[in-house]
Amino acid sequence: MKNYKFLKGFEVELFTGTLDTHIGVSNEIEEHFINFVKEPDNRNVEYITPPHFEYDFLYKSLLNPRKDLRKWLKSRNLTIIPSSTLCFPHDDKFQRSDLSNDYHQFIESSYGTAIATSSVHINMGITNLQKLFAAIRLARCEASLYLALSASSPFINGKFSGNHSQRWIQFPKTPIEVPLFKDHLHYVNWIEEKIKIGYMQNIRHFWSSIRPNGPQRPHKIDRLELRICDFISDIDLLLAITAFLELRIITLFENIDDLDPLLSSKFSLKELQKICDENEVRAAQKSLNAELINWKNGEEVQCKEWIINLLDEISFSANKFNLLEQLKPIDKVIKEGNKSIQWINKFNNGYTINEIMQAEIEQMEKSEE
Repeated sequence: MKNYKFLKGFEVELFTGTLDTHIGVSNEIEEHFINFVKEPDNRNVEYITPPHFEYDFLYKSLLNPRKDLRKWLKSRNLTIIPSSTLCFPHDDKFQRSDLSNDYHQFIESSYGTAIATSSVHINMGITNLQKLFAAIRLARCEASLYLALSASSPFINGKFSGNHSQRWIQFPKTPIEVPLFKDHLHYVNWIEEKIKIGYMQNIRHFWSSIRPNGPQRPHKIDRLELRICDFISDIDLLLAITAFLELRIITLFENIDDLDPLLSSKFSLKELQKICDENEVRAAQKSLNAELINWKNGEEVQCKEWIINLLDEISFSANKFNLLEQLKPIDKVIKEGNKSIQWINKFNNGYTINEIMQAEIEQMEKSEE
């Protein structure tokens, strides 16, 4: 059975600060921890987990760096802020983590603090290129569902933004239009053209909901990278979303003619691109309550209902691979709402943003004990 499960790894971005303000120390964190790297804005820091098949191992590899960082932050009266945007009041000044880095200079001058967000990137190892691009197409067409489950950024600069994922609304997707790739050659040619004409500065400057990843992009790729998720403080939920993605890909490979959008949608790839982009905006605005467009037939479906239907579709594989229990946190989100929905409800009931985030920070810390 294990042969059908994929290597999985994560890139986790975090915000640091106090209970009421963001404070940048990522350059210091990078110097102190070998498994953390600074982001262009100093209020952001990232750690990367080693790839592994098993969820128990992944849990520890996600938790332990966070606990180590928290201990270091605590000695400086700082903490981790589990919002995917700069939720506390701040000025518009970009806080550079590395003044000598030309790429950071480009990012600051081009995007400013719109780029200062935190997220979780989920990497799924797939070495067969034909299967990899089929998986990328399916994940792209359903990326809005993963965003809806993870949404945790309704607040920006001390105010309610009006969106469930303000992060994805403001994040500067680059290039603005990204096709659904037919195959590896299509991807390579597209990347090389965008870099040549200056739409992308380098291979790293490809910021989309999903992209191929690997040791030598664009030519050597061996995994799918889902980049759309907001920061997910609940590790059980993060692993549930990962299992959801993994099981969708397993089901795809067992039913390629029925689940590869290239083969089974009534729409062209160009039309699907527009549908995917529209769904991502709708999910960023209303998450689980959004009305989304089904990529197969064009019918509108509530995001929450679509997720419930897909969980039913993958239930056979979930049982086969002993992942039914792993998916349970998604049921809780469906019933109780994601973080954004919960926080917006509290905000509408009179709680301040500071009170909401303080309670969330304390809950996150308690979950790590």
